[in-house]
Order: sequence, then C-alpha cells, then structure tokens
Amino acid sequence: MKKPFILVLCTGNSCRSQMAEGFLRRALGDLAEVASAGSRPAGYVHPKAVTVMREIGIDLPGGRSKSLTEFLDGRVTTVITVCADADAACPVFPGKVKRHHFGFDDPAKATGDDEVVLAEFRRVRDEIGRVFEAYAEGLRDGMTPS
Repeated sequence: MKKPFILVLCTGNSCRSQMAEGFLRRALGDLAEVASAGSRPAGYVHPKAVTVMREIGIDLPGGRSKSLTEFLDGRVTTVITVCADADAACPVFPGKVKRHHFGFDDPAKATGDDEVVLAEFRRVRDEIGRVFEAYAEGLRDGMTPS
C-alpha cells in the first residue's frame, strides 16, 4: 500500500502550516509523507513559530516556505488548508485527493510586546497541536488492520 502524502497549505507557509507539518511528522512518523506549502510563500519561516515549536520538542523541517506548485506532480493524497485564504486559493490537485479545512488565527498578525506576541504563537500552536494530533490518531486508526 502506498504511503499517504499529506500537504498542509496556508497562505505564506511561514507559521500555521509549518507548525501543523511539525505536529503531523511527529505523530505519524513513517506512516505518511508530510509537507507544507503556501499559496503565496513568504520566503521564510517565522522565527517565533520556530521558537514555540522548539519549546515542545519539535524542530520545524526544511526551514523555508515552499510554494504549493512544488506539489502538483500527483503524489499528494490529502490536502489540509489551515487558513481561509489558502482554502479559497487551493488548486485542483491531480488524482483523487482528499481535502480538509481546519482554520486557525494567524499568530503573525499579533501585536504588542514580545511576550504578548509569543503568547499568541503559543495559543495557536496549542490549537493546531490538538487538531492535528487528533487527525493523526484517526489516520493511524484507519491504517491499523482490524
């Protein structure tokens, strides 16, 4: 059986989709291939996203924001959008592709001093973690033979 390839999409691929990718990679290990991308890549991974993920023992892979066009080659089996803009801009991927949308606030839009902004990144990280860990558990359960 072919491994699922899960692509997490956001607009800039600098925060939310990167964090979701980190959670899925940790939760699924070798059971699936996981990547993230953006409809309009920011060109960087937000340093505060890297910081808050390291706080919980997850290093964000790759260190760069990627364009969704890198993944239009037919290997994607599931697309998960994490912001409304990416959901609206999501192209049709070749083949039979499952689509899900789990929307989250953009922590990069937080204002205030450093602690206030970090608190927002942590809040969004924790929401993403709950959703994607539950998603991964359901996926693992579906892969387990009865």
